[in-house]
Amino acid sequence: MKDFAPVYGPVRSWRYGLSLGIDPIGLVSTCSFNCVYCQLGQIERSFLQRQTFVPTADILSLVEKKIDPTLDVITISGSGEPTLASNLGEIITAIKRITDIPLVVLTNGSLLGLETLRSDLELADEVSIKLDGITKERIDRVNRPAFVWDWEQLLCHLSALRQSFRGKMTIQTMLLSIWSEQERRAYIDGLNDIQPDRVYLNTPRRPKPKQRLINGRENLTTIDGASWFKPIDFDYIATFAEEIKNRSGLPVSFVVGNE
Repeated sequence: MKDFAPVYGPVRSWRYGLSLGIDPIGLVSTCSFNCVYCQLGQIERSFLQRQTFVPTADILSLVEKKIDPTLDVITISGSGEPTLASNLGEIITAIKRITDIPLVVLTNGSLLGLETLRSDLELADEVSIKLDGITKERIDRVNRPAFVWDWEQLLCHLSALRQSFRGKMTIQTMLLSIWSEQERRAYIDGLNDIQPDRVYLNTPRRPKPKQRLINGRENLTTIDGASWFKPIDFDYIATFAEEIKNRSGLPVSFVVGNE
């Protein structure tokens, strides 16, 4: 694949420390969402079917070269929705044979209804699921899914994963605007149903490019013509985090400044 390598970094993550990135999707950005804040820009291919995009052997050969004792985590994310890769379980198993560095999968949760996918995810140390709201209106506006999004159905799938998964299950939420009290309460009620191990609150701190870069994720701030989302006030994020803690008892981490 010209101008593409399925292993990149390591990069510094405010959530996970020093992270080696795994991209099982490939040169063409492919996702079941088309989030307005996506650092890849406009998603090139909307997709809902699992298939092999990058051979496991190609990924493993590069991971073996980049394994370093200073790494805190290996993160499977990449150019779209990583759970679309039908060889995800194979990739996780192969990596775990050569290192005990914790492995995290980032996902938007759109395919959690598939039992085969949940079995793949159970091989990871942590699964972190995007939840940018629980109303269809917000999800349609922010995440722009390539399918009919249904909160009750997602909640059912999240609960199924929660019951079977022995690793850490976390929720990641991107805040683009101030939420109403009603929406905050409904979101926290949802968290109480899911019972994740931790909640991460974030707000955009990097530009959305007009065209995506391949293996240039660390240099997004240099893109000409990039559009910026105004970050939510960090005092609001801290207050929201405290509200979540008080009403759910769940641990919450949130971005501070330009970390």
